[in-house]
Amino acid sequence: MTALLILAALLALLLAGVPIAFALGGLGLVLLLLNDVSLIMVPQGLYSAVDNFILLAAPLFILMSNILLKGGVGRDLFAAVQSWVGHWPGGIAVATVISCAIFAAISGSSVATAATIGVVAIPEMIERGYKPHFVYGLLAAGGTLGILIPPSIPMIVLGVVVEESIISLFLAGIVPGLLLASAFIAFSVLYAHFAGGFTPYPRASWGERLRATRRALPTFGLAATIIIGIYMGVFTPTEAAGIGFSLSLLLTVFILRSITWVQIKEAVVESMRTTVTLLLILAGAKVFGKAITLLRIPHDVSHLLATNIDSAAVFVVVVCLVLLLMGFFLEALAMTLIMAPVLYPALMPLGIDPIWFGVVFVIMIECALITPPVGLNLFVIQSIAKTDLMQVIRGAWPFIIIMITTIALLYLVPDLALYIPFKL
Repeated sequence: MTALLILAALLALLLAGVPIAFALGGLGLVLLLLNDVSLIMVPQGLYSAVDNFILLAAPLFILMSNILLKGGVGRDLFAAVQSWVGHWPGGIAVATVISCAIFAAISGSSVATAATIGVVAIPEMIERGYKPHFVYGLLAAGGTLGILIPPSIPMIVLGVVVEESIISLFLAGIVPGLLLASAFIAFSVLYAHFAGGFTPYPRASWGERLRATRRALPTFGLAATIIIGIYMGVFTPTEAAGIGFSLSLLLTVFILRSITWVQIKEAVVESMRTTVTLLLILAGAKVFGKAITLLRIPHDVSHLLATNIDSAAVFVVVVCLVLLLMGFFLEALAMTLIMAPVLYPALMPLGIDPIWFGVVFVIMIECALITPPVGLNLFVIQSIAKTDLMQVIRGAWPFIIIMITTIALLYLVPDLALYIPFKL
């Protein structure tokens, strides 16, 4: 009962427009006061939340994605992929998904992925006769690949919050991310085949393909360096973020020469704002987490679930339904910080692998990014396309079904997520 009252109070604060950081931190402070707990742990919690070497990867990846966004890397990437697959049935849609997957492997950000590829792909697809709602839904969903295919900023936050290996989470996301991208591609091809109405893109000559690929080759190299470096153990996620940022500067300033110093300054300022917001939310969540832990709420919820649910399948279904409903009201980071500490203690009694569950959790967060009324990617695409939000929502729902189907497949074949981190 206490847990429900606290959750209701938190939702009320968020729906009232209180910023997430202050809603979490303020409610945590009130709970500590009501239970006569020493408040010395509040400044300690605020400090320990941000004093984390692994967490340093998040602002570096944010800065890198903003540099790439300002440098127009998405244009070259999309042009290269389109030159190879653009003439296929639904080829531009396929190129869009592949471009999103590649950029996701560089930036780790769903918003940056949707914005970078959307700016280029939306006008191209609309001009070729693709139905607008399909285009908007495809870009909104394609952008979510940025938090599943490593590196992933939400996976970094999840790993820090539940104290799981971030490298294992990264590696576990590779195959599900590629599987989800493949499912998006298959749906796009089938949609193009049955819906029709679009103008096929002419087949590019070998010369055009080579020129486009040559210009995008450094971008491919950047993605490969980050993923292979992490997988081979050459560097940690934090070191990978630092190397990725350095390479993104080298790419946009000296190789492509596509970014100005004014744009670099804008990228730094925007990254600073995002980072401060992220760290404030994490600090507030740390105080809230200490409060509910002292009240034994995670333990009680875990015991309740273990007592009433004795099947891993039922547990996963219930959790997915809860996260899907919460995605209507909370954005991705808030869901991670509120739900992960409560759900993770229940995994061990049910025999659920925490890394596997982390991948499922992130896929459900992807759904939250494209479900109204607070789906962030919906607003990103609406802003880029300057269209009605209902058009974007209408195009996004088939991709939510694809994501949920992917979770079912992961349950049936857990090695899709666990083979690379633990068996390869």
